[in-house]
Amino acid sequence: MNIGEIARRAGVSRSTVSYALSGKRPVSDDTRRKIQQVIDELGYRPNASARALANGRTNTIGLVFPPAGNHYTGMQLDFIGSVVEAAAAYDYDVLLSPSGVDSDRSFQRLLGERRVDGAILMEIRLEDDRVDHLAELGFPSVAIGRTAHPEGGWWVGLDHTALAAACVHHLADLGHRRIAFVNRPEQLLRAGYESAHRGLDGFTKAAAERGLTVRTYCCGDDAASGQACLERILHDDPATTGLVTLNEAALGGLYRGLAQAGRHVPRDFSVTGVVAGRWAETVTPQLTAADVPAEEMGRHAVDLLVERLDHPDGPSRHHLLAPPISLRASTGPATAS
Repeated sequence: MNIGEIARRAGVSRSTVSYALSGKRPVSDDTRRKIQQVIDELGYRPNASARALANGRTNTIGLVFPPAGNHYTGMQLDFIGSVVEAAAAYDYDVLLSPSGVDSDRSFQRLLGERRVDGAILMEIRLEDDRVDHLAELGFPSVAIGRTAHPEGGWWVGLDHTALAAACVHHLADLGHRRIAFVNRPEQLLRAGYESAHRGLDGFTKAAAERGLTVRTYCCGDDAASGQACLERILHDDPATTGLVTLNEAALGGLYRGLAQAGRHVPRDFSVTGVVAGRWAETVTPQLTAADVPAEEMGRHAVDLLVERLDHPDGPSRHHLLAPPISLRASTGPATAS
């Protein structure tokens, strides 16, 4: 079924059907009703390409989201789900691109073929050529995360510096003096991932402020890496009594490593971090954590992008979120040495 068949059955020209669908030119009420009746009878739905040609919109948002290593982590999947759900409320579809850099072919296709009306960028680096390239093109985009210089940009961010520091202060208030930091994988830190850098910065500054003895570790995004990391922590400093983590994918392995070392949580060892609430509640005991509000951040990002699309000359806006620590069951007073 196509516009030509609709025009034939409604007794009008193809251009009249096109104008009625796109709203680009006025069509009389009687003609519009006649066309709509035929459309309803035939169950016609214009395909995305035709709709884009007619009104300049694809009603599709690009989600530019490189996986962590060879897979998406649980928290990353939460973000994808939150963006898809929020976009659906605006009647937008979501096209996922795994591009991590501006030179990726997937990213270039997204822009060159104008497959989407705008883009949401994730896994932001402090110096991010994707953000810079879209800004140069004037292509509507919103970042979930902040570059080193986010001024004048559209973004939604989590204050990893403040949240990691809050975790340190929580452990220090419980009497812990020797703690470790479990970060994202080393390749992400080297690539300049802002969450890894800002979290590390918040941890080290807060630890220095409280006079704590600390060690920092990069850890792969999987349980086996978490267990190996925990073994290194206890090998390097057996007197360690607590840790802060940004790596929810390694969380199960960290717990398993503690169990195999005979360290009871939280009696012998406290664990806290910056983790999505759903994942903090899957471990036993449940993790005391600054819960990453993935659903809220995805919703904010879509809201901002739709606002950009509807008001292209509007001033830039952003949201910086710093949720409180949710006290659960994985932290307790430091044991006397």
